[in-house]
Amino acid sequence: MIEGWTQTLGAGPLLLVAAGAIALILVLVIVFKLHAFLTLILVSLLTAFITGIPAGEIVPALVTSFGGTLGNVALLIALGAMLGKLIEHSGGARVLSEKMVSVFGEKRAPLGLGVASLAFGFPIFFDAGLIVMLPIIFAVARRLGNNVLLYGIPAATAFSVMHVFVPPHPGPVAASELYGADVGLVLVVAIVLAFPVWYLAGYLWGTFVGKRFILPVPALFGTDDDTQVNPPSVATVVGILLLPLVLIFFNTGLDFLGTADVVDESETWVQVLSSVGTAPVALLISVIVALFVLGHRRGENGTALEKIVDSALGPVASVILITGAGGMFGGILRLSGIGDALADVLGDTGIPVILAVWLIAVILRVAQGSATVALVTAAGLMAPAVLAGGFSEMQIVAITLATAAGSVFASHVNDSGFWLVGRLMGMDVKTTLKTWTVQQTLQSVVGFLFALAVFAIF
Repeated sequence: MIEGWTQTLGAGPLLLVAAGAIALILVLVIVFKLHAFLTLILVSLLTAFITGIPAGEIVPALVTSFGGTLGNVALLIALGAMLGKLIEHSGGARVLSEKMVSVFGEKRAPLGLGVASLAFGFPIFFDAGLIVMLPIIFAVARRLGNNVLLYGIPAATAFSVMHVFVPPHPGPVAASELYGADVGLVLVVAIVLAFPVWYLAGYLWGTFVGKRFILPVPALFGTDDDTQVNPPSVATVVGILLLPLVLIFFNTGLDFLGTADVVDESETWVQVLSSVGTAPVALLISVIVALFVLGHRRGENGTALEKIVDSALGPVASVILITGAGGMFGGILRLSGIGDALADVLGDTGIPVILAVWLIAVILRVAQGSATVALVTAAGLMAPAVLAGGFSEMQIVAITLATAAGSVFASHVNDSGFWLVGRLMGMDVKTTLKTWTVQQTLQSVVGFLFALAVFAIF
């Protein structure tokens, strides 16, 4: 918030501003073909003026929101692209894709990629996990018909499901603390629900849209032309992919243990392992290891390796900038108070608590974009009602998961993840709305229904 400034517009005008801003983005991008990066900056600026943010604070707010988003994703995308390029260039992606196809079969390849992504998604955040898996997704897609959505949507959904519902990811952990839920019980129930939610809202939806939107695999990591000599073994490639996941687990696992008072987070060794396990550091270490294992050991020299990793940055530069601009737009919406005003109105309607937490999270998600912000904010708003409601332990777990389900509803143009998934998979805005936005909505509804069932049974 801006010191000394209070939003004077009511919920109605703020809702109209938000709807108008989103409509303007869609018109400029889809109808007038204005570049998404320019569109998001322009509409963010207009929204800031219209919602009454002090003129002297608008540009600093834009820069802060843009930089805050880039700080989270730019390093991940750049380092992940380098790692993916090394795996692709060495022939590792082709080797692993052939192994996965032989194990699962061609018809069940999307299922295999999704299950692998669910496992990888336990310790790793959505954006980092998707980046690490992309070269394998692309290689399988090229081998089996060159249709990226058929294989990409199930895998991306798997990372989204784990990130939104399952501790030790930050959103569900924070919501558990605010509601007074048992984090361990939330973890167990969330893992049980993760597979059916993914299967219904990710795998089945991914196979459905994959047959209706035939999109070729983007050339983010080059093309697999089967000319690689001396490719690495499957075990080597799996080891390279698991390395950042293991390192990241140091961080997320230690955070979880620290919250449970199992380890002392002030200890030096805990802080060192936590630092090594942050996603950017883990990916940096993995890239360095890959340079040696997939480069030097295969006879590549320093200059050639430098060119390989440098060539990975060009294709993702637009993705990075557009993702940052999407975060900028979401930041302006949060600063304007649009989400808070709508949530306050809904909180006074007297509807059942489990439905109220989902609806408030939905409104916050649609209004400002960030799933984690929507989840934590909704939990903070509804915590007094939940704590005073006399609910059983399992019912509080169900309320936590219902809030998480609401926070993923309808990813669209104010969500940096919308631009990340769309651009990485080579989709335009219209196609991303038809595929990823609908998928996130299905994931939200299916997740809420499962949470509602738990609430009713227990």
